[in-house]
Amino acid sequence: MASRKTVGLVLGSGASRGWAHIGIIEALEEAKIPIDLIAGCSVGAYVGALYASGSMRSLKEFLLRMDGKKIFSYFDVVFPRSGLLNGSKRVQELFSMHTDTQTFAELDVPLVMVATDLERGKKVIINSGNIIEGLRATMSFPGLFAPMRLKDRWLVDGGLIDPVPTGVARAMGAEIIIAVDLNSRIVSRGKEVLSSPADEKQKRQPVNEPNVEAENHNELAKKMADYYESVENSIKNKANEFLRRESATPDIIETVMTSISIMQERITRINLAVDRPDILIQPRLGELKMINFDRVEHTIKEGYIGVQEQLEDIHTLLDS
Repeated sequence: MASRKTVGLVLGSGASRGWAHIGIIEALEEAKIPIDLIAGCSVGAYVGALYASGSMRSLKEFLLRMDGKKIFSYFDVVFPRSGLLNGSKRVQELFSMHTDTQTFAELDVPLVMVATDLERGKKVIINSGNIIEGLRATMSFPGLFAPMRLKDRWLVDGGLIDPVPTGVARAMGAEIIIAVDLNSRIVSRGKEVLSSPADEKQKRQPVNEPNVEAENHNELAKKMADYYESVENSIKNKANEFLRRESATPDIIETVMTSISIMQERITRINLAVDRPDILIQPRLGELKMINFDRVEHTIKEGYIGVQEQLEDIHTLLDS
C-alpha cells in the first residue's frame, strides 16, 4: 500500500482575523484531513503552537468567554521607546494558561515560526528552543509590540516579509500545502454560518459532569480577565493622554495595524504568485479591521466554512 503524501498547513498573519485558524483546523479535523506539519506567522504561529500542543479547544473556549477587546489589556504599556506594548510576560500567560508545553521538541506536530530580522531585513526561521520566545518574536507587530531579542538579533513580526510562509512549509517536506491567507479583502457573506457537527455535539454534552482540569483553567482565566479588565481603562487613558489626539483622528494602533495590513496584502499576492500552495483558503473577513477582537465567533465560523468550500479539492489531492 502506497504511503500518503505529507500535508503541510500554513497559518498566516492577520491579528484578530487569526481566530479563523481555529475554524479552519476544526474543519480539517472533522473531515479527517491530516496535518503533518505547520508553518506559522504571527497569530498563525500562536494558534498553530496551541494546536500542536493539543490545546486548541482550551483556546477557543477562552476566546468565546472573553470580551475580545480586552485582549490588548494582557500586554504592558511601555511608551514610547520601542513599541506601545511589551508582550513578554503576557504572551507567556496567554500560552501557558492552555498548555504546559514549553519547547518545540514537546509538540505533537512539527512547527516552524517565521520572524523578521529587524537590522538585516531577512526572514528568520524558529523551530527549536523555547516556544514563548519564538512566539514573542513572530508576534512583535512593529510599532505596537517591542521587538524581541533572540540570539543576538532583534526580531519582529514575520509578516513583514512572509505573511503566508508557503515556502517554509515546502522546505519542511510538505508535499501538499494548505495555506491560509487572512489578508484578502473578501468580505463576509452576510449570513449566519451553520455550527459544525463537533460544536453541536459539544452543546449536547451533559453539563453536570465535573471536569477538574477545565475548572482550573476557567478559574485562572477568570482571575486574569478580572485583573486586566481593571487596568484596561487606565491603558486607554494613558494612550490618549500621551498621543493628545483629536477624537476624529485615527488612533496610532489602528493606523499602524491598518497600514501594515495593506502592505501585507500586497506582499502576500507577490509571494503566492511565486510559490503557490496547492490549496489556498481565504476566509471572508475583509470587512474586519485588524483589531476587531470582539468578533471571535464570526471569525472562527468564516474559517470553518472556508475549508468546507474546498474539501472536494483537498480530498482529490490526497487521493491522487
